[in-house]
Amino acid sequence: MDGQELQKIAGDCAVGLPGVDLEHRFGPDWKVYKVHGKVFMLMTNMPGRPVVILKADPDDAAALRQQHADITLGYHMNKKHWITAEGGGTIDEKLVKELVIDSYRLVVGGLPKVEQSVDPRTYGRRA
Repeated sequence: MDGQELQKIAGDCAVGLPGVDLEHRFGPDWKVYKVHGKVFMLMTNMPGRPVVILKADPDDAAALRQQHADITLGYHMNKKHWITAEGGGTIDEKLVKELVIDSYRLVVGGLPKVEQSVDPRTYGRRA
């Protein structure tokens, strides 16, 4: 999958999640996805490379970087809690959607209970 396809899949997945807003806060080249005012995903083009930047559990982030050459440290974000995904041969549609939902759940889990649009412990998980 190329970078544009990666961004389309991630964007389509994100806008379908409860309570999500899309902003172009940093200019037209940046898409910022938020849930109740908190960022869980960003998209931009690094020189010639469309990327998706997502929040990740630190242990999961380290494992993902080891397993996938197309997942690196979070671009312009906290390197421990964020990852950058770009198009290439190691990421498929299923993984992109899982990463988006995991990022969303992490952010929702940090919100006060009254603002949580879903149960972050169970949302998007298969029984």
